Amino acid sequence: MSACTLRHVRVVEFGVLGAVAAWDETGEPIVLKGPRHRAVLARLLVARRRVVPVPRLVADLWGEDPPADAVGAVRTFVAGLRRALEPERPRRTPSRLLVTEGPGYALRVESARVDAWRFEHTVTAAAVLPPVQAQTELAGALELWRGPAYADFAEEPWARADRSRLSELRLTAVERRAEARLALGAAADAVADLDAHVVEHPWREEAWRLLALALYRSGRQADALSVLRRARHLLREHLGVDPGPRLRRTEQDILRHADHLDPDASDPAAQVWAEASASYESMVPPRAGTRLESTAGLMRDLAVTGGAGLEAARRHRAAAVTAAEQLGDPELTARVIGVYDVPAVWTRSDDPAQAEQVVGAAERTLILLPPTARETARARLLATVALESRGTLPTGTRALQAAHQAVESARRLQDAKLLVFALNGLFMQTFERAGLAARRDAIGAEITEVAAQHGLFTYEVLGHLIRLQAHCATADFMTADRHAAAADALAERHRLPLVTVFTTWYRALRTATTEPPHLGESAYRDAAKSLEGAGMPGLEHGLPPLALLCLQVHHGLPVAADPHTDWGPYEPWVRPLLLLAEGRDRDAVRLLADVPAPPGDLLYEALWTLLARAAIQAGDRALMRRAQAALEPARGELAGAASGLLTAGPVADHLAALADALSPHAS
Repeated sequence: MSACTLRHVRVVEFGVLGAVAAWDETGEPIVLKGPRHRAVLARLLVARRRVVPVPRLVADLWGEDPPADAVGAVRTFVAGLRRALEPERPRRTPSRLLVTEGPGYALRVESARVDAWRFEHTVTAAAVLPPVQAQTELAGALELWRGPAYADFAEEPWARADRSRLSELRLTAVERRAEARLALGAAADAVADLDAHVVEHPWREEAWRLLALALYRSGRQADALSVLRRARHLLREHLGVDPGPRLRRTEQDILRHADHLDPDASDPAAQVWAEASASYESMVPPRAGTRLESTAGLMRDLAVTGGAGLEAARRHRAAAVTAAEQLGDPELTARVIGVYDVPAVWTRSDDPAQAEQVVGAAERTLILLPPTARETARARLLATVALESRGTLPTGTRALQAAHQAVESARRLQDAKLLVFALNGLFMQTFERAGLAARRDAIGAEITEVAAQHGLFTYEVLGHLIRLQAHCATADFMTADRHAAAADALAERHRLPLVTVFTTWYRALRTATTEPPHLGESAYRDAAKSLEGAGMPGLEHGLPPLALLCLQVHHGLPVAADPHTDWGPYEPWVRPLLLLAEGRDRDAVRLLADVPAPPGDLLYEALWTLLARAAIQAGDRALMRRAQAALEPARGELAGAASGLLTAGPVADHLAALADALSPHAS
């Protein structure tokens, strides 16, 4: 190996919980030059590893009046940041951190290297930890804050949502830490924190409730009742509202000395659980393998609870896989990876970086497994590769091969649990072209049948949701209704809260397709609320505005959107159409010249129809032909309805518009 390949890769930490900053591996601050450089860095951090197109950077940095050389200025700022962040990178060597991708730039930084992302993960995970651990984790997370989030960009619209979300999460963390202290019997400590908390944030009812509870458990009943009266006065005087039911119930419980307010009387096991958990933690090293397997299994069960449970499951799963690899036992690693057979119906990963990590670990483990390893272990690793590679790899590659190999093994072994897992992986790799709803319906039908026969209720739900999607694609809403009802019934029986997210969105799609546009818009806005706190960023990010845009296209309405809308991963295929609607034809034409094909996933046809409409308006005949070829296999389907979430209308209508625009007589 030549010396030039051994250059040091600098580790950079980024901070946004305060002024935007960066530090090297020694903790020394990195000089980020001027405010525009820091603004570019902050905007890329807000994007969370996703690409921010150059036109969006220009709009966010200068608003509606950018200088003539704005694009060149952005490139200068990026070059300056690259020199600051990677000073030892040789000239003309691609950056590993601030990368150029497609129409813009992205900051490819690990989650652990950004203080805000570490904070989010810790707070989410703490929700399912025993009190003794939760208190420690939350205290460490709160110490990451140096000031208000994105303090030097407080007035920027593009930072507003992230600032608000992080600030809310910080307040939640303070309250959860107080809850943990109360659970551990440290009521006096909780009082000190909560006193200051309610002074700074007097409108948070949960803070007042916890403070009253802490005072009561400290033997200060009169003070507890006084606090509740003060809260009621503030809420009525300044907000014109009465206290909510939890706050009112707390006051009633304190007045009657309810038993459950005294943890020693109501739950004598709580302290025992906390102490036992702490003891278990201290005994982990000698039994690391057993614990890792147990952890992975628990994370599988936790994932289907949604929200904080799903987010915590992802985080702990990744940690378990990393730890298993470090132990050097490939058969253990195979079990830790393979046990996480959580059904997945959405074709975009919630955490692409983690998915890539898991795929890499699975592939390495397949190589290291001894010839005597069980075929089941190999098949589960192959199914994992197929499932976690969703929406990221071209068809015909390793992921599709892995899916077929896993299914073949499962059939040979007559292993029902393995078969439905492997079929889930095959479903994720069934997007090599448009118009494959029937093939996915067959996969869904087999999953449903096998799962029902063997009592695998989470996979039975998955099968119904896959079939719902497939029948939506062909506008067979009567059959889709039956699968939605079956999925809802199973979800209610087995307490699977995430299922209703998909069935709620399905019914919004049905309304948008069969009712006037204003009713469809209302249904989509209501459906968007179901995504809040669901713990599925891969589904949530960019979906609500995309649904409304597709509704406009479907019904031939003028294309319009808030200029600060976050389109998430759909930005490259949405932006040209929006620019054309704004009269910025030259900018749209420039983007269309380099636009990549949409990824092979459930929104493939929808995104191609948006490109088709933009190509027609821009007169881009080459792109029109690409869109025509891509959409033709789905002629009989509703564009995007294979997602079960949204549609841009019949594919046949878009093909007809393309044919007209490409005809020799078109003007």
